[in-house]
Amino acid sequence: MSQRYVVTGAAGFIASRVARLLLDAGHEVVGVDNLNDAYDPRLKQWRLAKLQAESRFRFTELDVAHHQQVSDFFAATAADGDRPIAAVLHLAARAGVRQSVEMPHVYVETNVTGTLNVLEACRTLGISKFVLASTSSLYGDTTETVFREDMHSSRPLSPYAASKKGAEAMAFAYHRLHNIDTTVVRYFTVYGPAGRPDMSVFRFVRQLIEDETITIFGDGSQRRDFTFVDDIARGTILGLKPIGYEVINLGSDRPVELMDVLEKIAQLAGKKPDIRFLPAHAADVPATWADVTKARNLLGWQPQVSLDEGLRQSIQWYLENRSFAREIVL
Repeated sequence: MSQRYVVTGAAGFIASRVARLLLDAGHEVVGVDNLNDAYDPRLKQWRLAKLQAESRFRFTELDVAHHQQVSDFFAATAADGDRPIAAVLHLAARAGVRQSVEMPHVYVETNVTGTLNVLEACRTLGISKFVLASTSSLYGDTTETVFREDMHSSRPLSPYAASKKGAEAMAFAYHRLHNIDTTVVRYFTVYGPAGRPDMSVFRFVRQLIEDETITIFGDGSQRRDFTFVDDIARGTILGLKPIGYEVINLGSDRPVELMDVLEKIAQLAGKKPDIRFLPAHAADVPATWADVTKARNLLGWQPQVSLDEGLRQSIQWYLENRSFAREIVL
């Protein structure tokens, strides 16, 4: 049955794939995004143009941190059309660990206040399902090898992680007070075509193909649970299931050293990397590894795309869009 969904951050890397999969399933999607310049807006415009080619996609430019804009948008959206808003998939956020250290106020405004504003709109209009995108950064620097959802997460290492913890707490409060059914999905190192240019896979692909020097923070031994964007988007949509309030990891469950990822991309691209090593950032964690048992049991989800296949698709996208992708500011 076709439904009507609001997707915030719709021009973003993950949210645009979520919107795409919802549209492919026959649903109507109302997307919002403020199209900020946290990274090169040309990528956001490219993703958005693909969605706007669909008749069942409608877009509004707004900033979720502005309460009145959010309130007016949801009221107008609820009054427009012949079907109610079935759920909100709230993926709008300021992302990035290092940048949050330099500008923490923006992260709190977008990630905490923005989440509050969207939750208030859900409460006001009686929208009973809320999916919140969160992050593996919440687990911080832990001695645990595998990250489970019930682990300690109240000692974040960056303002970004702290702001997402605040968003999760706000969502729980609205669940308890106003019976909003909430799924919180914690993402682990998402990569893929048209990915964020501040993330390692996009940078490595671009710098290798364009014969640029590659910067590695630390010695490259840090391990990340690289997860393909389509797997993440599928898991996010499965989170629409009525669930009460649950926090669920979405990751590949196969952490890989950063240098190994660079080596794989170099082999696939037929290039030899020129590497410059810089000191590790204090806000970076040494390793992430998702326990996805809960996602498997509650959502019937598990990752499907291998790292080799995901990297191949990332390189292919870059080559097909090289005319503008080579100019993207990293």
